[in-house]
Amino acid sequence: MNRKPGLHPRNRHHNRYDFAALKQSCPALADYVRLSPLGEETVDFADPQAVKTLNKALLAHFYGVQHWDIPEGFLCPPVPGRADYIHHLADLLAEGNGRAIPAQASVLDVGVGANCIYPLIGQHEYGWRFTGSETHDEAFRCAQAIIAANPGLSRAIRLRRQKQPDGIFEGIIHKNELYDATLCNPPFHDSAQSAQAGSERKRRNLGLTGADLNFGGQQQELWCEGGEVAFISKMIAESQRVARQVLWFTSLVSKGDNLPALYRALQQAGAVKVVKKEMAQGQKQSRFIAWSFQNDAQRERWAQSRFR
Repeated sequence: MNRKPGLHPRNRHHNRYDFAALKQSCPALADYVRLSPLGEETVDFADPQAVKTLNKALLAHFYGVQHWDIPEGFLCPPVPGRADYIHHLADLLAEGNGRAIPAQASVLDVGVGANCIYPLIGQHEYGWRFTGSETHDEAFRCAQAIIAANPGLSRAIRLRRQKQPDGIFEGIIHKNELYDATLCNPPFHDSAQSAQAGSERKRRNLGLTGADLNFGGQQQELWCEGGEVAFISKMIAESQRVARQVLWFTSLVSKGDNLPALYRALQQAGAVKVVKKEMAQGQKQSRFIAWSFQNDAQRERWAQSRFR
């Protein structure tokens, strides 16, 4: 089968989708599978319901998540790309642990969303424990319902309400708690108009004209004042206050042009170590940045006390 270029070596999604196997794991997918002009099975990626059902099948088949759903209008994440972030994060944690990926890591997902995607993948792939923070009531309830509906997840994934709308770590990381890593998929648009323009570009790329489609995404998922630079800069500033409670802080950065401003913010915050991890899914380029306030010796001692 043709392999998808650019994905992490441990990513389960290198090959084209095996729709026969996916339909076995999620029979509802059969209603959305059709033949492409080349006679191959596919789904209509312009149909939000088809994409959501494909996600259900992928999560069931590859990650053992038998019950997963999100309300209409919420962000439906691309599973292969989200898995890549988890695998690269695992490599980052392994760097200070004799190249061994830790099996007992504790990770904070900032803005877990209704889909709860990072904890679902990370818990299955590496057995990590997750805390997910969320500001949106319905998203929180939906993520909690996913956890409750799948046996065993409640022991590995817990959720916390972020009661401060503009807070990130404040109120979420409690006193004396330790996290081996944080991750985040920040809102990357700087206005509702910019988010709408992004949806329009997606429609054009799919060859749609005049279609009224909802690709998903609530305001807090898609945009904030100042865009991702403002959001991640605030995260960097707040990370100083919990610098000794977290080994690695990380965040996706959608636009490479935003990196210089973020590097300046990290330098001003006094980050000791800064790493950029490049990722790719086909033609789409992405990356995340990671920073730590602990030097090499401190990070090694952390790994020795936490991972061994």
